[in-house]
Amino acid sequence: MIAKRGVEIECIHFFSYPYTSEQARDKVLELARLVTRYCGRMTVDVVGFTEIQEAIRDGCPEEYFTLIMRRFMMRIAQRIALEHGCKCLVTGENLGQVASQTMEAMGVTGAVVSLPLFTPLIGMDKEEIVTIARRIGTLETSILPYEDCCTVFTPKHPKTKPTLAQVEQAEAGLDVEALISRALEQTEKVMVRYDESEADLGL
Repeated sequence: MIAKRGVEIECIHFFSYPYTSEQARDKVLELARLVTRYCGRMTVDVVGFTEIQEAIRDGCPEEYFTLIMRRFMMRIAQRIALEHGCKCLVTGENLGQVASQTMEAMGVTGAVVSLPLFTPLIGMDKEEIVTIARRIGTLETSILPYEDCCTVFTPKHPKTKPTLAQVEQAEAGLDVEALISRALEQTEKVMVRYDESEADLGL
């Protein structure tokens, strides 16, 4: 939807092998390939996310796992965006769809970045989103049963109305900068074109 406005897209996938599979990674790259028919070739940054998720599991209260994970995602996305000259961040958040997408949760998640944050699906219901996915040809691939990093170490009772102070305290024991730096060092850049299979950029 953002590409309709002439915006060039670069995607990020957070990959938590072995908790998530190579098939999950391939699913994301295939979704990117399908989308390129509308926006031309794109780069997918595949970020090694396992160490960060393990650090959150071992060092943070369980009810905050997903919120802290998403704050790391935002920080990393902004680092990549600034390095590559991108002007904004775009997410697929949908208000109230899951526990981490309440107003309060999205507020603390977005608090770690300064770039504009766009959420084109924010007010849609599930059927509207499915209709769009079917129309652009991504639905069948999107529902393939390969788990992504958001299913790793999912809290039994996630915090739905967090405050920024609570989340900052919950993640205070983590070496945030070191974890981000190591994740960025492991990031793989994959160029995706609609008429070609993905090719490692070697960067």
